[in-house]
Amino acid sequence: MFKRILITALLAAPLCAFAADEKSLTPQHQKMGACNKEAAAKSLKGDERKKFMSECLSAGKKEGKLTQQEKMKSCNKEAGDKALKGDDRKKFMSGCLKG
Repeated sequence: MFKRILITALLAAPLCAFAADEKSLTPQHQKMGACNKEAAAKSLKGDERKKFMSECLSAGKKEGKLTQQEKMKSCNKEAGDKALKGDDRKKFMSGCLKG
């Protein structure tokens, strides 16, 4: 029973992502949509599809992404280089940490 619910949820999630405006999708939802398209193009089914989706969604998490601590250090250094203070610094740091 749980397995059927899980499979249904996994299959419904990409459909929900396509229904929403792409600009409002989170990066994870965008990635899920892309992985889903690729799995469909390869005609993957069952366990093969689950394995592919898992690998596709986890790919790149460690490659090219900074940890929150690394982001903080980088943004802090950049704010210091720009000699930002007060509200300007807060605004810069907020934007920098989000991006």
